[in-house]
Amino acid sequence: MVLKPRVALVLAITVGMVIAATALYQNPPGSSWITPPCMMHKYTGLHCPGCGSTRATYALLHGDVLGALKKNIIFVIALPFLLWWIARSTWRWIHNRPSPPDTQARLDFQKRLSWALVVIVMLFSVFRNLPWAPFNWLAPH
Repeated sequence: MVLKPRVALVLAITVGMVIAATALYQNPPGSSWITPPCMMHKYTGLHCPGCGSTRATYALLHGDVLGALKKNIIFVIALPFLLWWIARSTWRWIHNRPSPPDTQARLDFQKRLSWALVVIVMLFSVFRNLPWAPFNWLAPH
């Protein structure tokens, strides 16, 4: 049996992700070179929007959803949508199915959604660096 090149590539990436998840599962963030620190936080002391994502992933791999939410709530909330989008896009790509045609209403929605996500991430970045409650709860603990 010969695999199609697209299927082989998806399988290779999937195996790589499983290996990476296994390595993260066995090595808590900050304990080895596998999980380097955030350079923005290291040099500025500020938390970027991604700060805590590796620790949140580690917590999720260990079944600690509440702990993951404390590390990076926006990452944990976005993760199911991101995984769904990746799975859907990969399925379409493997089966050579084009995306639905872009109508003006669809393009307008995508543009508004993109801007809303940019604003949400920017506000999250600002709020998680404020030194008082409830905003400092957004910083990774």
